[in-house]
Amino acid sequence: MSDFDELMTVLDLHHNGDGAFVGSHPSKNPPRTFGGLQMAQSFVAATRTLTRDLPPNALSAHFINGGETDKDIEFEVVTLRDERRFANRRVEVTQGGTLLASVMISFLAGGHGLEHNVEPPDVVDPEGLPSIKELLLGYEERVPLFVSALQPIEWRYTNDPSWVMREKGDRLAYNRVWVKADGVLPDDPALHTATMLYSSDTTVLDSIITTHGLSWGYDRIFAATVNHSVWFHRQVDFNDWVLYSTASPVAADSRGLGSGYFFDRSRRPVATVVQEGLVKYFP
Repeated sequence: MSDFDELMTVLDLHHNGDGAFVGSHPSKNPPRTFGGLQMAQSFVAATRTLTRDLPPNALSAHFINGGETDKDIEFEVVTLRDERRFANRRVEVTQGGTLLASVMISFLAGGHGLEHNVEPPDVVDPEGLPSIKELLLGYEERVPLFVSALQPIEWRYTNDPSWVMREKGDRLAYNRVWVKADGVLPDDPALHTATMLYSSDTTVLDSIITTHGLSWGYDRIFAATVNHSVWFHRQVDFNDWVLYSTASPVAADSRGLGSGYFFDRSRRPVATVVQEGLVKYFP
């Protein structure tokens, strides 16, 4: 089974009835349950309880405890509101009675109205850029967790990733990466959005450390996501390349913000992301 097929399998939650769902882990995991996986699974669980076909407009996740990757995760969906144009869900993510995360998801069909957009950065197209596997060649011992991680998403960096930047002695105040599913997603908008949510928890905190010329694998850094919010502007087609452009506006008290946008190939923003992480640096 490919890494992409594994992601699709773990997003196919088991429904226990009355808003209760159970999700599993893929075969490759970080030391603790990946936050992007929890958000993606929570989103799928919430959409499966909708009584109307409403698009998502926002998701906010607060991570409370780390999860064990050899145990299933339970998702309890609480219906807070169900109206013609609005719906709200709260998803409690637990494992063996321990609360891992609390996720709020809102759905809203607003209709036509005023429209303006933030301009995307000027970057080269993804075709011809090296794959993540190529960028990791020669760094297997330096960043082994990246090499052994599940890779259901294609990544094409438009700039040097942190480990290459660090070796060159550079600093970088942003990260811009083309991403898309490393396989063909089915014609289900919820799965396209869930896969984007999964990828939104990658690279977003990188600019906190690359701003200081640091990198995973080279420097003693501990990082953990505290909270993660996404605002959905348009339905994403994650079978096509989407630019994930992020930066870090502030870091203080061993906490840092990563913020950014997903842009589609027509240069329209499809989502805005803000993540707060606990980032400890031990020189």
